[in-house]
Amino acid sequence: MTEKLLAALALMLVIEGLMPFLSPSAWREVFAKLLTLTDGQIRFVGLASLVLGSIGLWLLWA
Repeated sequence: MTEKLLAALALMLVIEGLMPFLSPSAWREVFAKLLTLTDGQIRFVGLASLVLGSIGLWLLWA
């Protein structure tokens, strides 16, 4: 179980690092836009990510 969790975290870091590596200017623009969002909007994005990730895991392991 620990190996799978560490592999998932490593894969997340690889995916998270793709955009700043490939297109730093676009990455900077995305973060500039994120700064204009309200707390509620950011929470909604977080909730949507949690739900979609949970559904994806459920589909993979079901």
